[in-house]
Amino acid sequence: MILSVSRRTDIPAFYSEWFMNRINAGYVYVRNPFNYNQISNIDINPDKVDCIVFWTKNPKPLLPRLKELDDRGYKYYFHYTITPYDKEVETDVIDKRSIINTFIELSEKIGKDKVILRYDPIIVTDKYSVDFHLKAFEKMCLIIHEYTNKIVFSFLDDYRKVSMNMKNIGVKELTEKEMKNISLKLVEITNQYGIALETCAEKIDLQDIGISHTKCIDGDLIEKIIGYEIKNKDHLDGNRKDCGCMKCIDIGVYNTCIHNCIYCYANTNKNKAASNFKMHDPNSPILSGNFIKEKVKERKDVKSYKIKANEQLSLFNK
Repeated sequence: MILSVSRRTDIPAFYSEWFMNRINAGYVYVRNPFNYNQISNIDINPDKVDCIVFWTKNPKPLLPRLKELDDRGYKYYFHYTITPYDKEVETDVIDKRSIINTFIELSEKIGKDKVILRYDPIIVTDKYSVDFHLKAFEKMCLIIHEYTNKIVFSFLDDYRKVSMNMKNIGVKELTEKEMKNISLKLVEITNQYGIALETCAEKIDLQDIGISHTKCIDGDLIEKIIGYEIKNKDHLDGNRKDCGCMKCIDIGVYNTCIHNCIYCYANTNKNKAASNFKMHDPNSPILSGNFIKEKVKERKDVKSYKIKANEQLSLFNK
């Protein structure tokens, strides 16, 4: 099993204590994001988890606990997002210098193969022009090129809910030709520093300029990290048409991240995220909210719990 921690929220930044408590307990309850009345009990003992994939903008709270994961035999790698936006776009993201310093610290601790930098998403406005992005990207490559082997980038997707959050910053819709021209300049920069550049689930084909589609849940990388072959490596997640990721179990919850980035598809309601964050109990088996166990249905490695809806559960409706 591949454990995703998490595409739905930043667990390393805000829920590290909870995550390590779940690691020590050996199980976690995960709410079905499309049916909040269903919760699954996931066995996350080391013999069940092949690899953990972390997603974060700030893993600093988790860094002191990585040795515990190592000692228990867990294998893992990080997708680490660094973007050049200020507080109007990434409202509560910490200082970027601190984020970059932590990136370097993490890479030195676990190795640059296990730290993938994400420049994601590229948003073009009058303020964040193409020239702005190219200068910021090159400066970042200069600083971090010795600490990662790969950078993943994407252009802003037109998620319906996200577009409502971004209506006041004047986002410019890019043509395929404009995206290709930007991509060509980005790959010229990464080539100078010996870093691979890949896209994440982009519709545009950039193979002819040396940029391939990445697999964020990458079976080949995972096999390299864990040292053995994975069964059913070619079984894809299928959440997005252009996604090549392996199947995984994500233990996060939507609308619980308090970075409050206005482009985030997983966190579309700032007030709801704040409410869910306040309900968080690091000792609970579930990330946020209460539940009442009614029925247990045995499956292969997962127990499904039917729960009664209550006032708090309504907060998880997207």
